Amino acid sequence: MEKLLWCFLITISFSQAFGHEDMSKQAFVFPGVSATAYVSLEAESKKPLEAFTVCLYAHADVSRSFSIFSYATKTSFNEILLFWTRGQGFSIAVGGPEVLFSASEIPEVPTHICATWESATGIVELWLDGKPRVRKSLQKGYTVGTNASIILGQEQDSYGGGFDANQSLVGDIGDVNMWDFVLSPEQINAVYVGRVFSPNVLNWRALQYETHGDVFIKPQLWPLTDCCES
Repeated sequence: MEKLLWCFLITISFSQAFGHEDMSKQAFVFPGVSATAYVSLEAESKKPLEAFTVCLYAHADVSRSFSIFSYATKTSFNEILLFWTRGQGFSIAVGGPEVLFSASEIPEVPTHICATWESATGIVELWLDGKPRVRKSLQKGYTVGTNASIILGQEQDSYGGGFDANQSLVGDIGDVNMWDFVLSPEQINAVYVGRVFSPNVLNWRALQYETHGDVFIKPQLWPLTDCCES
């Protein structure tokens, strides 16, 4: 009986930690350098990915390199990684290898970022505030693994851990949505102005998450919109 009660309590605790919550007009705030502050996300879909689109807002005040979005599996800790490298720009990794999109400095204002990739062609796209950078190629024919550990605010050097304070985000992240397909240019621009096309991997309006360490939920600092989900 005691064992059954213990299992029941563990189940309730887990479901509360990863309950669906509408995070509209909210943001995760990482106020200081840390190796213990992060947000773990639970994916809606558990299947392998032949393509993806990740969109989010980031607002950072860091003069060094830092992680924005880390998606690890037990076979690849950088299964999907969106990372800012000081003096170089934004890098996108898929299955370990990465491509760099050059930029001299991180924008000082909240920036809307969308990253896309498809296995069929290996094409990678990076969109900043609704504007595309030149397309690049990465990991053609690859399949992104399943049972992912998805982390905001830290880079995973092991599955669900291995954090380095010198790669941590100091700032805000919000409007995190992910799809298992590549959004069209028209859809990406619509997401940028506030519309959402039923994200089926991560949905900011029904987010399953758990915060760790000094992470706080505060109102967004970027422009608010009244567009509705379609």
